[in-house]
Amino acid sequence: MADWQIGDVKITRVVEFEAALPGGGEGSMVEKAYPDAVKEIGWLRPHFATDEGHIRVAIQALLIETPTSRIIVDTCVGNDKERGNPFFNKLQTDFLKDMEKAGWTRDSVDFVLCTHLHVDHVGWNTMLEDGKWVPTFPKARYLIGKREWDFWSKEEDEDNAPVLADSVQPIFDAGLADLVSDDHTVCEEVRLRPTPGHTPGHVSIVISSKGENAVITGDLMHHPCQMARTDWRSGFDTDGDMAEKTRHAFLAEMAEGNTLVIGTHFATPAAGLVKRDGEAYRLEV
Repeated sequence: MADWQIGDVKITRVVEFEAALPGGGEGSMVEKAYPDAVKEIGWLRPHFATDEGHIRVAIQALLIETPTSRIIVDTCVGNDKERGNPFFNKLQTDFLKDMEKAGWTRDSVDFVLCTHLHVDHVGWNTMLEDGKWVPTFPKARYLIGKREWDFWSKEEDEDNAPVLADSVQPIFDAGLADLVSDDHTVCEEVRLRPTPGHTPGHVSIVISSKGENAVITGDLMHHPCQMARTDWRSGFDTDGDMAEKTRHAFLAEMAEGNTLVIGTHFATPAAGLVKRDGEAYRLEV
């Protein structure tokens, strides 16, 4: 567990899964991140890659505590859920206990934000009770991008249909879901920022307080290697061209400022400042 202070706002990461995996291959998290190619990017070691060129990745939630609100960004994979991916199938983790260690109970959450509606970003929206999927955070409003919901609710996707059924639809059934714009303001310190490409309605989360700023990326990038190789795409992107364009613009902007970039899938330490590195970029931690 790690945390950062942005003005009056505290951000805490709760990790569901973290490991080093051999990357690369069609349809993978980063399709060109083969070990030999990753080893050429020296600054990725030791935090984000191993000496063997395996990429370090994480699935984690970010807890945002402002003076007025408690907000969870992206709720990981969740327990008990039947998934085709064996890494995600019927997990049994201590995610909720880890939240409690950070001082967060289920009832203390005011808002749940999902950067998009993929399996590893919505799982703890719900939990299994007496054979039924119920909202994990019963006193929260779940803010879901309208553009994102409109896309997935009409898309015939065999992989994502079960995810919507057990992790998103029950939130609507409970009356806890609010469809919001891609640039919705959650509270004075927290707002959404449209970052389309990975999915049509994908958003990142901007935190600003007392002149300090942070951004939670979502899947705008999956791994810091995409800073060094800006043309490396994810096999999970709905629109690879748009995702690359969005990533280029984001990195160029971040390199000109002093914004803390927190990667939703970045391994420990998970955050840093984007700096120019020749024609590309690097993450300074």
